[in-house]
Amino acid sequence: MAWFRAGASIAKNAIKRTLSQRGVGGSSYLVSRARLLPSTHGRRNFHTTVFKNQAAPVPRAVPLSKLTDSFLDGTSSVYLEELQRAWEADPNSVDESWDNFFRNFVGQASTSPGISGQTIQESMRLLLMVRAYQVNGHMKSNLDPLNLEARQIPDDLDPAFYGFSEADLDREFFLGVWRMAGFLSENRPVQTLRSILTRLEQAYCGSIGYEYMHISDREKCNWLRDKIETPTPVQFTRERREAIFDRLAWSSLFENFLATKWTSAKRFGLEGGETLIPGMKEMFDRASDLGVESIVIGMAHRGRLNVLGNVVRKPLRQIFCEFSGGLSPEDEVGLYTGTGDVKYHLGTSYDRPTRGGKRIHLSLVANPSHLEAVDPVVVGKTRAKQYYSNDTDRTKNMGILLHGDGSFAGQGVVYETLHLSALPNYTTGGTIHIVLNNQVAFTTDPTCGRSSQYCTDVAKALDAPIFHVNGDDVEAVVHACELAAEWRQTFHSDVVVDLVCYRRFGHNEIDEPSFTQPKMYKVIRSHPSTLEIYQKKLLETGELTKDDIDKIHTKVTSILNEEFQASKDYIPKRRDWLSAYWLGFKSPEQLSRVRNTGVKPEILKTVGKAITTIPENFTPHKAVKRIYEQRAQMIETGEDIDWGFGEALAFATLLVEGNHVRLSGQDVERGTFSHRHSVVHDQTTGEKYCPLDNVIMNQDEEMFTVSNSSLSEFAVLGFELGYSMENPNSLIIWEAQFGDFANGAHVIFDNFLASGESKWLRQTGLVVLLPHGYDGQGPEHSSARLERFLQMADDNPYIIPEMDPTLRKQIQECNLQIVNVTTPANFFHVLRRQIHREFRKPLIVMSPKNLLRSKACRSNLSEFDDVKGHPGFDKQGTRFKRLIKDRNAHSDVEEGIRRLVLCSGKVYYELDDHRSKVDASDVAICRVEQLCPFPYDLVQRELKRYPNAEVVWCQEEPMNMGGYTYILPRLVSSMKAVGRGGFDDVKYVGRAPSAATATGFLKVHQKEQAEIAEKALQREPVNYPF
Repeated sequence: MAWFRAGASIAKNAIKRTLSQRGVGGSSYLVSRARLLPSTHGRRNFHTTVFKNQAAPVPRAVPLSKLTDSFLDGTSSVYLEELQRAWEADPNSVDESWDNFFRNFVGQASTSPGISGQTIQESMRLLLMVRAYQVNGHMKSNLDPLNLEARQIPDDLDPAFYGFSEADLDREFFLGVWRMAGFLSENRPVQTLRSILTRLEQAYCGSIGYEYMHISDREKCNWLRDKIETPTPVQFTRERREAIFDRLAWSSLFENFLATKWTSAKRFGLEGGETLIPGMKEMFDRASDLGVESIVIGMAHRGRLNVLGNVVRKPLRQIFCEFSGGLSPEDEVGLYTGTGDVKYHLGTSYDRPTRGGKRIHLSLVANPSHLEAVDPVVVGKTRAKQYYSNDTDRTKNMGILLHGDGSFAGQGVVYETLHLSALPNYTTGGTIHIVLNNQVAFTTDPTCGRSSQYCTDVAKALDAPIFHVNGDDVEAVVHACELAAEWRQTFHSDVVVDLVCYRRFGHNEIDEPSFTQPKMYKVIRSHPSTLEIYQKKLLETGELTKDDIDKIHTKVTSILNEEFQASKDYIPKRRDWLSAYWLGFKSPEQLSRVRNTGVKPEILKTVGKAITTIPENFTPHKAVKRIYEQRAQMIETGEDIDWGFGEALAFATLLVEGNHVRLSGQDVERGTFSHRHSVVHDQTTGEKYCPLDNVIMNQDEEMFTVSNSSLSEFAVLGFELGYSMENPNSLIIWEAQFGDFANGAHVIFDNFLASGESKWLRQTGLVVLLPHGYDGQGPEHSSARLERFLQMADDNPYIIPEMDPTLRKQIQECNLQIVNVTTPANFFHVLRRQIHREFRKPLIVMSPKNLLRSKACRSNLSEFDDVKGHPGFDKQGTRFKRLIKDRNAHSDVEEGIRRLVLCSGKVYYELDDHRSKVDASDVAICRVEQLCPFPYDLVQRELKRYPNAEVVWCQEEPMNMGGYTYILPRLVSSMKAVGRGGFDDVKYVGRAPSAATATGFLKVHQKEQAEIAEKALQREPVNYPF
């Protein structure tokens, strides 16, 4: 109906103008009641209406004197008349859509029996009313189970708004036959107004409110119209209803059982929203029928135990055991079990049979209490599943996210995650969102929690359809959930089910909700449960007998009691903490030997040539061409390899070995500082070329993925974290545009990256690159807040672990690796080390900025290879150097060195440069490349090498930032171990404590930087801070 876009706006304004002049606005549109205006409590509080029946609404009688004018007045009426005259003279002179319109109404209305009095204006009014129901019918739907408040119904859902009276109800109207979906497409061009209104009320004003007319794609809208505007409501067979009842009984009786056995325990139960469980199960069954083989689920704590037990099939005895206090695995002494987490944060996985006879793999991702933080993690994990299963159509693996109403509207990560949905390297072919809408967020009413009418309005930005459904109508919930699955599999885009329910208890079971919602909880106390409502309906229709219902109740209760008894003797086995891809990988208590990361010279040469070659018919930017020519020279000579090329060599060699490499973040394709240029752009055609996509023959296009992300830290880091958790044989990297931007994602760092293995026994080898370094760019672009990551490290500063290379488990037993690397070769090795080991651990890299082009920060190819005798080869082979000793050829003991300066990062080059200028050859400078876990053995080696040296820690950052507070106690422990003193013997050189990370004045910065180098190398002893 393209003509709507030309005339609808004019027509609607004309209607309002005409009827306001007549004084017919604001009428009731139902005989059964007068319009109810919202209370002063707010117009958006609840999804409610007191509309009950499905009969056609009877328009209020309008005096004929009020209808003497044409409803289309002024210019709009003249416009229609001129169009009609032009069409009558020559049908080809008007747009095809108007030709269709006039053929329907002018050509047919005068000849059809019983409708001779119909005018074009009436026809348009009728079509506008149909459109109004499609757009705003949800405002009249019966959504709130509690019926607390009635919403104001839009005027355009009142037939009187269009000039129709009660006398018109049985009058026949010619609707025409339109090239669109829904009942307007049916071969019933003549219908009474009553039948039209009945169909519209049935379709749009029942227990489901549909929002889809904001979608710009006509095909999608027509598909939904066909599903919604059905001739008869969806009917379920007796067998199907019995299955739905059984699933609802499991959901309800499970919560009742927990409430009976553990009356004072917090469980964040599902009471009031029990229909979620049958809805999810039916959704999964339908999705499986449509080709889905694996579903990744993310949700907060409300209803999580019910989903774990009844949907994902976590053993009930294990859940009950956790309620009774839980036990760590007793039959496997010494195994790593971590700290554990509360029962309503845990995840699990299960292969579940479906109604159609298939099996579908379900995995519920563990998550913290931070609502919605798990959203991007689920989406990233789903994308990874699609890559590893070669699911290029994105139809076999699907993500489902359960949200709260307050958090869906209020948490920014929801919007960030939604906006990944259509990005080429982040899309998963659509996520199904289910909002468990309690109509209250903890104690906050919707009027204080959001500015929009619905909590789901944010999803309209994506053209996602939204199905609001009354949580007390289990069959409507099932239908909405099935429709969501069909939409996702058909259009491969997001869809939202807004399950409008309530919380029978407070935020948790020991909370008192009447403090803040007395009106709501007065109603809830006398409101029947969804199980009671559905049970009554099935008994009344005769589809189930009392015996049928009693059998189901008895079966469920009996199994729950059996599982409860079994839980008393239940001893947890070792937790299922690794998926199939992770078999053979070791947990922290199992020794994993250090491996070499050097690469054969011939492989380095071969891949080096491959990634420096640009097709002859490609025209890169002249500066980029020069960079690639310089890289080709580097690989040819084996000298002066810079940071960007060292990184590219790490990626290329891992690809050759069969590993997946993925790098994402803001502007990573070029690199914030123009150092990477992994994607080259043709300056003539605009085409793109990625050399790393062409390292091996017939390379999969996603095997190496580098992708600029949306301007998001929280969601994109969470996405990459989820991606990295699926398969260990991949190098997954997130790079911040500047290191300090990582603070927008600290929920992921704190609650997933730093503690996920301890809480949930889930490993990840995610690499995080955070540009860091003081070069005069001011407070916001100098520091990646190194101190925050070091503070999260869980190694004990006063206990030196086993450091023998053959027995060392230091990294395995620590939660993070944090490095500040100073050479391209060492960066190459630390990246490769992530893959060449039998466990995975997050790696935080303080990556450089001005070192990217520094002539001093270069490496030779001999530091990358595995040839014995080359500079990179030490006693064990070529690998990452946790500490780089002084560049001068010092012997094992140098008694003449007066000061040992330990530092990390690019400040080393400034210290070394100043040392040359002042000829301070009696000062040794060592670089601590790996800050965490602390290299006790190598630091002790240097302390022994310089027995008479004053020990100084030097850093660019202020004293209350950087590495100082982390390094100090560990350095002291090392010194005590070799008899070199204690805290008073460690001197500090760096900036004084500061609130801001750096000065904003370039001259002040330069002065401070110079003072650091001068003080670290001064002739007299360093006394600060003591």
